[in-house]
Amino acid sequence: MVNADSQRTWTIDQAHTTVEFSVRHMMISSVKGFFEKVEGEITGDPENIQDAKAHMKILTGSVSTRDPTRDGHLKSPDFFYSEKYPAMDFVTTKITRKTGNEYLIRGNLTIRDVTKEVTLSGEMEGTIKDPYGNNRFGFSAEGEMNREDYGLKWNSVLETGGVMVGSKVKMSIHIEAIEKKN
Repeated sequence: MVNADSQRTWTIDQAHTTVEFSVRHMMISSVKGFFEKVEGEITGDPENIQDAKAHMKILTGSVSTRDPTRDGHLKSPDFFYSEKYPAMDFVTTKITRKTGNEYLIRGNLTIRDVTKEVTLSGEMEGTIKDPYGNNRFGFSAEGEMNREDYGLKWNSVLETGGVMVGSKVKMSIHIEAIEKKN
């Protein structure tokens, strides 16, 4: 028998959700960026999040690093190729409680039609009824991935040694979701 609460559907609140990343730049610092447009749904009960299913769509054309020239390069065929691949998708495959409010989230991340499993460390931030009568919950997650595994291989060798852009990308996700009303 399926618990009725497990069928609750939550929409990711784009105005209160952030998907951020950082990557090494010229071997001496890190560049941070984020995506302005994120969509998705979560089906399940926040009190039993390990039984939930989530699908997140991150629109690649909304990438921002606060540098229009760099953002244009990231949208080009050298990286996201936003015209051909307008979104990255993340679909959970398994959520496991570690301790208390901490979880391991396994899922399939698809970038440029390449799908690889990633594991994120997550934390349930809490649930609340907002002043407008909506049920909400917050969840955060962090992890790493290798951009080259997804075909984002552009780089430039530096005269002093090393490369322009690191391969490892650190991700940080902060989700606020609103329960859909029937």
